[in-house]
Amino acid sequence: MSKNNGVSDKWDRRFLDLANHVANWSKDPSTKVGAVIVRPDRTVAAIGYNGFPRGVLDHPERYADRDQKYPMVVHAETNAIINSRESLEGCTLYITPIPPCSTCTGLIIQRGITRVVIEQKKDPEKWKKEFEIANTMLQEAGVAVVVIKEPQQRKANDNTDAAVPEPSSKGVA
Repeated sequence: MSKNNGVSDKWDRRFLDLANHVANWSKDPSTKVGAVIVRPDRTVAAIGYNGFPRGVLDHPERYADRDQKYPMVVHAETNAIINSRESLEGCTLYITPIPPCSTCTGLIIQRGITRVVIEQKKDPEKWKKEFEIANTMLQEAGVAVVVIKEPQQRKANDNTDAAVPEPSSKGVA
């Protein structure tokens, strides 16, 4: 079993599974994003999913209107960071199904998160430039990035370690 910054492949898979679960809490019908921030001791510091801020009406009609939705939605990574009540220095962020945008990436870097694990299930062409900017920021800031292009297929009772790529200096592109 290989180690990734002190975290085994098995733990990476577990936290990505949790991020997938959290993503399902989003009411956005087109893209459900989940984020989990994990301390170096493998305990959860915070979780977040994409959605409107607390107290803002989240009617389906608003989610259907992209021009109205996008300026109102708080991204999963930002929600997780805002929900944290402690220093995030040295933590790992797990996110699915898309990489973070440049705005969220700035917050990730500023809070001291040192590793980002992305389970990339979608590759939206319309956000390609945004993801390239975020990738450049992560590289320049020295944040380790692990990208998994497709979800791991596992049997329900399979307790073996899932193969996860080693952190890449190539980032999310």
